[in-house]
Amino acid sequence: MPVTALHHFTIRCTPEELPPLVDFYTRVMRLSVGARPEIPAPGAWLYADGQPIVHLYAHLSTPDKAVDPVTGPLDHISFRSRGVVEMREHLRAMGVPFSEAPIPGWAIHQIFLHDPRGLKIEMTFWMDQEDERSAA
Repeated sequence: MPVTALHHFTIRCTPEELPPLVDFYTRVMRLSVGARPEIPAPGAWLYADGQPIVHLYAHLSTPDKAVDPVTGPLDHISFRSRGVVEMREHLRAMGVPFSEAPIPGWAIHQIFLHDPRGLKIEMTFWMDQEDERSAA
């Protein structure tokens, strides 16, 4: 199968929306700001394990929520994740609202939250790959 993982996704935003988005994806989701090619608009590339998986592109002059409601046809973005217990504690400590959804009959547990633009983020934890300390 040629598709093996999510490479990246791009979020359009205004220059004013860029700082809270960078803050969310670095502080809450724990991605790192990294190298970005010269692009004729402000933005940031956010990395996980050396891969730029979130691209922020601040080319809009005004928020586009009226013409492109929150996510358009996109429902959510899912990140393969590890350390469900630690992540739960991290989100609570930061005051970030979230919900959880274990998948009945599957070794999958999901945590859902929203970024500053309202995009739904899913963190997918494979419980059979969690160590005992992080699976409690």
